[in-house]
Amino acid sequence: MRRVRRQVLILLALTLSLSLAGLTGTATGQAVKNPDTFIQVGFGDWDTFDYAWAYDTSSHTIIFNVYEPLIFYDGGRVDRFVPRLATTVPSVQNGLVSPDGKTYTFPIREGVKFHDGTPMTAEDAAYSLRRFLLIDRDGGPSSLLLEPILGMTKTRDDKGNLMLSFSALERAVQVKGNSVVVTLKEPFGPFLSIMALWSSVVSKKWAAANGDWDGTAATMARYNNLKKESSALFEKANGTGPFKLERWDRAGKQVILVRNDGYWRTPARLSRVVFRSIDETATRILMLKAGDADSIAISRREQPQVEGDPNIRLIDNLPWLRTDAFFFTVDIDTRGNPDVGSGRLDGAGIPANFFSDVRVRRGFAYAFDYATFLQDAFRNQGTLPKGVIPPGMLGFDAKREYFSHSREKAIAELREAWGGQVWERGFRATVLYNTGNVVREVGARILKDGVEALNPKFRLDVRGITWASYLAAMNDSKLPVFWIGWVADYPDPHNFAFHFLHSDGTFPKSQRFKNEELDRLIMQAIKETNPEKRKQLYSQINQKFFELAPSVSPVHQVVFRVQRSWVRGWYNNPVFPGTYYYTIFKG
Repeated sequence: MRRVRRQVLILLALTLSLSLAGLTGTATGQAVKNPDTFIQVGFGDWDTFDYAWAYDTSSHTIIFNVYEPLIFYDGGRVDRFVPRLATTVPSVQNGLVSPDGKTYTFPIREGVKFHDGTPMTAEDAAYSLRRFLLIDRDGGPSSLLLEPILGMTKTRDDKGNLMLSFSALERAVQVKGNSVVVTLKEPFGPFLSIMALWSSVVSKKWAAANGDWDGTAATMARYNNLKKESSALFEKANGTGPFKLERWDRAGKQVILVRNDGYWRTPARLSRVVFRSIDETATRILMLKAGDADSIAISRREQPQVEGDPNIRLIDNLPWLRTDAFFFTVDIDTRGNPDVGSGRLDGAGIPANFFSDVRVRRGFAYAFDYATFLQDAFRNQGTLPKGVIPPGMLGFDAKREYFSHSREKAIAELREAWGGQVWERGFRATVLYNTGNVVREVGARILKDGVEALNPKFRLDVRGITWASYLAAMNDSKLPVFWIGWVADYPDPHNFAFHFLHSDGTFPKSQRFKNEELDRLIMQAIKETNPEKRKQLYSQINQKFFELAPSVSPVHQVVFRVQRSWVRGWYNNPVFPGTYYYTIFKG
């Protein structure tokens, strides 16, 4: 673990210096527009506001400003925590972690009220954790805590039967006095890192009154793997955070948060935060320049359009633990699916199992022009990929062999695919991205150009769809090839290895990809306590990522942020899903 800590500390030094840079900038005298309201403009939409269902940064940007966890990251640090709804961060030294490292006691803060004015209690905190474990929707975040607390990565067997018992939930998460006591199956090093973002607390009484789980054994099965819209928390919220959800205007593509004036800490300085979704980049840039937006999402391609403007601050080289990739679904749901053509390997489509042949996947990987992608999408601000684990984490190796653009190798792989049928008959399929994401669209078109240049019988279409539809189609295994990124839930390579390669991880679930050797290696690595042996295991996992290519990482990007120079108080944390607005003000 020592090596991990040293690498993380380097990251922290960068983070803190950049955070301070964000805090000390000066406005240029232009009158501040909407001084109490922050307007964030991006692209795409939001999936759900259920903290136990959502697993995308767009939704969690809202959630982590409305709900609060028991503990939280200390500013830009990823190795240090502060109390939030708990009064103390558990440790062996303060006696709140047992000597065997399996029992954590969280004393719950008194005097905190939910947004509806009712008091938050230890029972609410325990209920919220149990609910997070129980929901466990396919491809969702529940495995983050199922793994350390209950020693399981899923709650259903292969036939969909619930394997989780109410007594197991009660034993693992207990209320003792005014504390919540969590007992782990085995010691789990990153446990507090997970709790720092994934222990949100909702009112038990409010949730049940709105039709959600009532916390009893009798009804628990009904809420396991429930449909998104069936959750009472889908478009409602009742947390304790510094902002309250006022409105999700899906037709108008905006979300409005208002200040929680009854917040248990000093209320936020902003009275409103407005999130708007506008797919046209030019419109977002015009809004920023006019002061009608305080921060916008743009790609490196548009960066020159805001450079040099004295009213706009560009904060670059932000540490962010992230891996982007294009993925292959190895067992596509072809029913009514417009992205598989004829559904057969006849030159006009692809069959459901087209990408189950590793030579197809590797052929695509070699066909991709990585250098052009780095230049066109990122203006060379990034590095060429070295696997699934991002730079700065245990297991990353800058000298590792990985894919590079090679027409010869791509042809060699695809000539062998499906016994030569792919090369002889050709195919037609679709590469998908979420609308408004220019980087992913550029990547999809580069992949199309690379693959189609190999053989005139190869055809790849490119199609963008809205974010919520994209996530739904991905979870339903409808997308043959798709682009998406992964921001660390906590700073440990397991979070990447599991969700990119383990059969119970988010992406392999939707890809229907399973490799028993990888499953074994990944579980062995998270349990290994010797740093050198752990490093070797992640090296093996990275090698398998290259050999099997269930997904392909095209670049390790360098992240930047664009905001008005009147924005104060912003700071970066490499694992935040978005902006934490409590500290922000304008002036």
